[in-house]
Amino acid sequence: MARNARAPQTVNICIVGQSGRLQYEAVLFAASLRRNTPSQRFRLLIAEPQPGPLWPNDPRISDPACRALLMDLGAEFVPFESQHFGHAYPYGNKIEALAALPQGEPFVFFDTDTLVTGDLDQVPFDFERPTASMKREGTWPQLEIYGPGYSQIWKSLYDRFELNFESSLDLSWPDEYWRRYLYFNAGFFFYRCPKTFGDLFLKFALEIRDNAPRELVCQSLDPWLDQVALPLVIHALNGGRDTLPDGLLDGDITCHYRLLPLMYARESDAVIDCLEDITAPNKIKKVLKAYDPFKRMIYQSRGQKVRALFDRDDLPRKEQAIRNKIKREGFWMR
Repeated sequence: MARNARAPQTVNICIVGQSGRLQYEAVLFAASLRRNTPSQRFRLLIAEPQPGPLWPNDPRISDPACRALLMDLGAEFVPFESQHFGHAYPYGNKIEALAALPQGEPFVFFDTDTLVTGDLDQVPFDFERPTASMKREGTWPQLEIYGPGYSQIWKSLYDRFELNFESSLDLSWPDEYWRRYLYFNAGFFFYRCPKTFGDLFLKFALEIRDNAPRELVCQSLDPWLDQVALPLVIHALNGGRDTLPDGLLDGDITCHYRLLPLMYARESDAVIDCLEDITAPNKIKKVLKAYDPFKRMIYQSRGQKVRALFDRDDLPRKEQAIRNKIKREGFWMR
């Protein structure tokens, strides 16, 4: 008798949901996940920061219609306490939220400003070898004249945590060029256990924030702290670059759009068609129209006006140039 095939591994997909823009982005993420990834093995968890001394206002999702629609789309809410970051550094949510996820179960964290454009079942996740988004610019460190270079700065961090610096380098790039050094966008990352990953992420981030090596004295950590600590965590857990095939996450399967004006400016026709298809049903439209940037960009066609400003085959090299052009034309919204 043939053996029964092993059931596919359940994977927890985690985003952060809170009041303001993120609650509407969460709806867009959940709707796109449900539409394009039909497999039941992907469980959507919305990590929600709870009120406390580090938040001057209640950070929880404030729109009841958002909450109801997210539940209707199959999301489960996971509350977590902000003990170290909160309002002062909201990017720290992605670090502290990991403690609330089911221990010992593989997870994929996505920034909430992500659209699922394909089937996550097609992504060959290796949860033993974490990685994060390689769709990034050389945003950190910013070198100062007469200050330490890339190698000195990054090596000081690897030394602080007793990690092997040399094995993290991509030797296909020249010395003192930012791509030589392990650096990610924190728009997604994954591992086999959120507690193991989260404990290390929190340890490294707090040490860097509170007791940084002297080589970092001229470096800003706001908003870059999570992206400074993340490569150290991934390296420590036997991960690295390219543990996923190119072109899937931040490619054909997901789109980290950041803000809707940037999506309309630079993403493919397929991504925009996906966005407008997902947001067309009345139950989605009714909720998203409550947020003015979504109402104007998607439903009042301001996004198409932004789109007409750019040639997708000849975009400015730097994101800031795209932002500046949109602002000059009076179409910027966030």
